[in-house]
Amino acid sequence: MKDLRELYSEVEVKVADPVVSFCETVVESSSMKCFAETPNKKNKITMIAEPLERGLAEDIENGVVSVDWSRKQLGDFFKTKYDWDLLAARSIWAFGPDKQGPNILLDDTLPTEVDKGLLGSVRDSIVQGFQWGAREGPLCDEPIRNVKFKIVDARIASEPLHRGSGQIIPTARRVAYSAFLMATPRLMEPVYYVEIQTPIDCVSAIYTVLSRRRGHVTADVPQPGTPAYLVKAFLPVIESFGFETDLRYHTQGQAFCLSVFNHWAIVPGDPLDKSIVLRPLEPAPIQHLAREFMVKTRRRKGMSEDVSINKFFDEAMVVELAQQAADLHQQMI
Repeated sequence: MKDLRELYSEVEVKVADPVVSFCETVVESSSMKCFAETPNKKNKITMIAEPLERGLAEDIENGVVSVDWSRKQLGDFFKTKYDWDLLAARSIWAFGPDKQGPNILLDDTLPTEVDKGLLGSVRDSIVQGFQWGAREGPLCDEPIRNVKFKIVDARIASEPLHRGSGQIIPTARRVAYSAFLMATPRLMEPVYYVEIQTPIDCVSAIYTVLSRRRGHVTADVPQPGTPAYLVKAFLPVIESFGFETDLRYHTQGQAFCLSVFNHWAIVPGDPLDKSIVLRPLEPAPIQHLAREFMVKTRRRKGMSEDVSINKFFDEAMVVELAQQAADLHQQMI
């Protein structure tokens, strides 16, 4: 940076802190059926959110399964590999936020309760709302990952004028957000797979450096025919800045590392826990990290520090939530 500033361009360069992308996910099913009405009060969509089965998001991203397959192909794949019932597998509407996005939208409504013809007429608009929401999650505008959204009920206006895309798309996004927030949301962070070559007498120093950065060793094995050891570990990407310099310092330059993205992992803690106080210039405890990452990301993007439920929940939903909280409090007494 000194050369860039003084020798080549002779302009002042501002350097920001490194930025890491996060994902948003859920770890439980929605605690209640979430609904949203369109602004004209003529349509109502009800939805729940729940985690995808382990490995399914990776299958979608790697092209093992495609939303363009026929209903029969999708049914056979999901029934065979993930033990879905055929009706659910054949009711998949979309992956999101694109055709290989790691989230699923499916129609879980019953023909006896919902007019499938009317619901089908607004399918494209609901899919667009879902994909918009999956692209920018409610926690900090980061992509949603590993979530299954189920439409469980819908009331759609019979007049085409009252069910236009301008009514349906933002409502579908809002109900997806409310279902997401009621399903114990969490942040996910990218994790590197790291291989470190080092002499045997430096292995303990490597363990120390990794543990300080929330890394953990999966194996350390001797290299046949050499005095070197190969240490294999996982390290969160956000903790990797300056890692190589730190490693060289603690091993007197004898360790060399190679890192590559491996997977996404849930950040410890609840990002919506308002009781957590983040103190400036103090490292946050492990269980406060999700809250810290969410707040800092929202600040960087010019958003308010907290997620406002009034932004995503209809007034009737807020009333129902308050009633549930009151009932729970009464039971505890």
